[in-house]
Amino acid sequence: MAQMGRPRTFDRDHAVEQALHLFWQHGYDATSLAQLKAQLGGGISAPSFYAAFGSKEALFDECVQRYLATFAQVTECLWDDSLPPRHAVETALRQSARMQCEDGHPKGCMVTLGLMSAPSPESTRVVEALTQSRARTRAGILACVERGIGTGELPSSIHAPAMAAVFDSFLQGVSILARDNIQHAVIDAAISQILLTWDIAASGLPSLIEPTLELELKSR
Repeated sequence: MAQMGRPRTFDRDHAVEQALHLFWQHGYDATSLAQLKAQLGGGISAPSFYAAFGSKEALFDECVQRYLATFAQVTECLWDDSLPPRHAVETALRQSARMQCEDGHPKGCMVTLGLMSAPSPESTRVVEALTQSRARTRAGILACVERGIGTGELPSSIHAPAMAAVFDSFLQGVSILARDNIQHAVIDAAISQILLTWDIAASGLPSLIEPTLELELKSR
């Protein structure tokens, strides 16, 4: 009698890595169960798939956790208080851009690109970890700006959330540039340009966020 379950040659760790690349490239909704079964272990059967992973949602969760524990660590420097705040932001941007452009995995950032289309009720639930990761990075950038203000590196007139949004929106945009195969050297040079926002503010020149606009934002 034939034995059910995973074939002897099934390498679960390798299968998760393959699934991670599929989800990273296509997003949760666009990655079909048929694609996953064809990619994992040379055409894993449906019973073997469910025995190994439980469901597509459970496999996605496992892939996300692996991504967050590995590739996504490039921005954890934002929370390193031993780094000067500008240096922490620059390091996060440059490390992330390098990772997103390197070979060996899909281009871009899975945290940004993991949901490629309008969310379905199911995908809204399963991508919550990616949403939380983006929020953590955003909070890390804001913390750096606030540290810069607290140490006097940046003037107190700077509207910290607006300044943080400049770097956060740039970081999110790097995913699209990398996915479109823009050269890493170009993105790295663009990082130097965006950091001028910090340097101009630190120099004491008129802020990009004028005090009147700051008051307007606070009143909303």
